[in-house]
Amino acid sequence: MKDYLVHDEWCVIEDKFHSEHNEITESLMSLGNGRMGQRGNFEENYSGKSLQGNYVAGVWFPDKTRVGWWKNGYPDYFAKVINACDWTSVEINVEGEEFDLAKVKILNFRRVLNMKEGTLSRECEVEFPSGNIVKVTSLRFCSMAHDESGALKMTITPVNFSGEICIKPALDGDVKNKDANHGEVFWNELAKESTFGEAYLTMETKKSTWESVPTFQVCTGMKYEVIKNGLPEEVTALPLKAEKFIGAEIKSHVILGETLTLIKYAVNISSENYATSLLTKEAKNYIKNISEIGFEKMLTLHKEVWAEKWNRNDIKIEGDKAAQQGIRFNIFHLQQTYTGKDARLNIGPKGFTGEKYGGVTYWDTEAYCLPFYLSVAEPEVSRNLLVYRHNHLQKAIENAQKLGFSNGAALYPMVTMNGEECHNEWEITFEEIHRNGAIAYAIFDYINYTGDKNYLNEFGLDVLISISRFWAQRVNWSANLNKYVMLGVTGPNEYENNVNNNFYTNYLAVWTLKYTLESIQYCKENASRFAEISNKLSFDFEEETKLWNDIIEKMYFPYDSERGVYLQQDGFLDKELLSVDQITEHRPINQKWSWDRILRSCFIKQADVLQGFYFFENDFDLDAHRRNFDFYEPMTVHESSLSPCVHTILACKLDKIEKAYEMYVRTARLDLDDYNNDTEDGLHITSMAGTWMSVVKGFGGMRVEDTQLHLNPKLPANWEGLAFRIGINGVLLEVKVNKSGVSLENLSDKDTEIKLYDSMVSVKAYSSYQNY
Repeated sequence: MKDYLVHDEWCVIEDKFHSEHNEITESLMSLGNGRMGQRGNFEENYSGKSLQGNYVAGVWFPDKTRVGWWKNGYPDYFAKVINACDWTSVEINVEGEEFDLAKVKILNFRRVLNMKEGTLSRECEVEFPSGNIVKVTSLRFCSMAHDESGALKMTITPVNFSGEICIKPALDGDVKNKDANHGEVFWNELAKESTFGEAYLTMETKKSTWESVPTFQVCTGMKYEVIKNGLPEEVTALPLKAEKFIGAEIKSHVILGETLTLIKYAVNISSENYATSLLTKEAKNYIKNISEIGFEKMLTLHKEVWAEKWNRNDIKIEGDKAAQQGIRFNIFHLQQTYTGKDARLNIGPKGFTGEKYGGVTYWDTEAYCLPFYLSVAEPEVSRNLLVYRHNHLQKAIENAQKLGFSNGAALYPMVTMNGEECHNEWEITFEEIHRNGAIAYAIFDYINYTGDKNYLNEFGLDVLISISRFWAQRVNWSANLNKYVMLGVTGPNEYENNVNNNFYTNYLAVWTLKYTLESIQYCKENASRFAEISNKLSFDFEEETKLWNDIIEKMYFPYDSERGVYLQQDGFLDKELLSVDQITEHRPINQKWSWDRILRSCFIKQADVLQGFYFFENDFDLDAHRRNFDFYEPMTVHESSLSPCVHTILACKLDKIEKAYEMYVRTARLDLDDYNNDTEDGLHITSMAGTWMSVVKGFGGMRVEDTQLHLNPKLPANWEGLAFRIGINGVLLEVKVNKSGVSLENLSDKDTEIKLYDSMVSVKAYSSYQNY
């Protein structure tokens, strides 16, 4: 665990340069706006440890996956988000000496991610080998108000000398991915051009061998201006051009104490949003627009968007600065990763912060991210996350066909960019099929929260029927047990592969069948499209639902009657049942044990049986919750970022507040403190939504049942107070909890009714209710 950052409620602060942790800091201080983003790299050249990263939403490349152990049904490629043109590049030379923090003496240094305003700033004072000292400051942002653009301001001040300062603003497309095979590059240059103060570089992804995967073009543009002592500076710019690179060299003589300032505007215009023939034209128009607005006004508009977001989604924790910083850090990165404006986009596990996991879509979106966006954004945002899956239904059917399924059965991919499966680890690709159920559950979750049952008629029912067809074919009848069973699966606990009758997967399959039957009934009674959907899917209602009902009635769930717990899978009790505290010196086991040893152990990567208890808590009484939690949590190593949040919520339900707090700190500060020694690869964006759930669903006790909000707050002993806001049914409600009780404030013009603990309370428009 790292602990080199200042604990601050609104900022992530590095007050001394920690070069050994620089890649971690780059991840933590990443910026984005839903359309584009980059890691918190320095603008100038840095020869030390760094992972350069700039990313454009929706732009990716298919990497070959065929290997010697190829298996039928494997996907053809692994999709990966690719590093794009670096628009932030500004090389600096002072009296012929390069400004590179790895080559100069750093006299003072401070780097700050301001989460309240969405900016990354830095100020440092350095001494060159010659003895010359300069002060350099920078501030940049990816505009939330103009979401295909970013801007930066950099100032250079000589401290003890007068001399020539040379700056080189550029667009650098000569980039690589960290995970590229044999130094492979993914971009070809199409065109570049420059005029005074402007430059444009158009790149295209190299051609792939798969017709289903398009090539992408991105035109990156920049415009810059130079200011000396607050006044525009007339400078001579020498054009700089190289392969995949365009920029300018600007020299200025600066006397002691004068300040030289560079302002740089940039845009990324993608073929995802514009015709390829218009990219350069659109980039020029965009640059013209934002440069006329000006840096300070752009910054003001950007801050105003962030103020609106924080007004709706801020969480306040009193008495625990580390916890406060943690939750705001997680909310900040979620909000700048996905804005919900485009149903073609989804949420990659690393967002705009790194390349691990390829930047693709996992089941994390439906299971963890959707609840966050349901509460903090307008319903359209969550709806777009569901529509994304609906739009990929045909691909999901094709994915299932490749594995031998038929009759319109759909298996959504474990990993995807465009609906095609692109994950090539057999135990995940073929067996971790619970992701199908998470997508069905998300439809329920959305409708339960919003009351938008028309979604079933528009988009949801065909997805549910197709997923249910998959489950009906994936089970088989066991004459030995006289039950339906599901063989050869991997549950959420990926430290167990190829198991039979994983409780969570079996339970989720049965629930999906039940919910699909309920949805069919609703659509038959309340909508006119049921016949159309049935015809489109060739759905045999009588025959198919007869089988579904039989599976619902006769599914097998492994259970230990002596302990009163559901078994994670068949044979779990054959393991040596140890607790995590017995292997302290062996952790993390994924870095210290062989895979063989892990698979034979009882240790659990993340919530598995308990994931089912979290999703379907009303199906089990409190004693069942306690028995299963007490049995499984001591064996859980939490080596998945998705694990601590579920345990926080369940621990709160069981009044295990100390355990809940322990798990909360782990999830909230997972990246800030680098718990898993992997923050340098990028942040755990999708699990950040679980951090929000830890607070709101855990300590806030928030639940929703058929659009009715329920609250059951509980505070950790060291928290003096907790406040959060929930948007539901057109009402924005602020919940405040302290040692004395709970207050509710309705910030909307609509009356609402809340179930607080066990009582229904009414909160009139623009009024409050106190339970002290």
